[in-house]
Amino acid sequence: MSANNPMDIMIGASEAERSDPQAAQRHRKAASEAGAAGDRVNEIAHLRKAAAADPSNVHNLFALAYALDLVGEEDEAIALYERCCERTPAPVNALLNLAVLYEDRGDLSRAEKSLKQILDTNPNHARARLFMKDVLAARDMKIDDDHDRDLAKRTALLDTPVTDFDLSVRSRNCLKKMNIRTLGDLLRVSEAELMGYKNFGEASLIEIKQMLQSKGLRLGQRLEEQRRQSRRELFESLRGSGNEAALARPVSEIDFSIRVRKALQLLGIQTMGDLAARTEAELMGVKNFGATSLTEVRERLTQHGLSLREIQS
Repeated sequence: MSANNPMDIMIGASEAERSDPQAAQRHRKAASEAGAAGDRVNEIAHLRKAAAADPSNVHNLFALAYALDLVGEEDEAIALYERCCERTPAPVNALLNLAVLYEDRGDLSRAEKSLKQILDTNPNHARARLFMKDVLAARDMKIDDDHDRDLAKRTALLDTPVTDFDLSVRSRNCLKKMNIRTLGDLLRVSEAELMGYKNFGEASLIEIKQMLQSKGLRLGQRLEEQRRQSRRELFESLRGSGNEAALARPVSEIDFSIRVRKALQLLGIQTMGDLAARTEAELMGVKNFGATSLTEVRERLTQHGLSLREIQS
């Protein structure tokens, strides 16, 4: 290993150093104690020393990468995760965390490649399947986003306040109460969500749809982006808690009534994460889905530490 290798600088290793598993173990213990006390600085310092003492130990590399990831040191975390994944077989958790970081940076091809390594050997890995779904959706969305960006440049509309458009007082008041401030906000809601709001009637819906149509837009045009963002935010909020698996759990495994199951099938909802990314209005817009069914859904989500998305999210 070259002394000029940036990885030497990051973890303090050099060619002259020899592996010392016992020293690494002592530093790992000290890092654990510092982490438990909330002392991130010393935790990372000891993890660096553990990785330097036993650089061939993938667990030391992963622990350091994860600690750096948590404090926002993404460049170094990615480099360390990639070193972990040079081993055969590559650690699953390192591949998962790499995929998340790659996707956050918009490097969808690398994110997909990392997840594919997992799914090639374990096609039913729940979290990898959940992340792959988001990566593929993001890749498809990028095409739409490119079109949307061109459209935004051409029309300069997405950030335009809805109050600038020729809408009735009732429509404006309803949109304001729903926290829909701009045209971009309006593209992230569905027809069912608008119609589910008190005092929002058919006349207002027609008025808004006609206004959007005149701009070459439509309701819900950016809705899948909103749902994907909601799933990611949910995962981040549960990250490290051990409850992330709840998002990937298939709804077919949940004790739902037949009526609810049919509604979820109609909406294409396959996992609890998909369900948590939906709103009350979207569910209530399904035929024969009433207050009883809504209560049932809320109870099942609560049991998994989840809830339906609010329009303001």
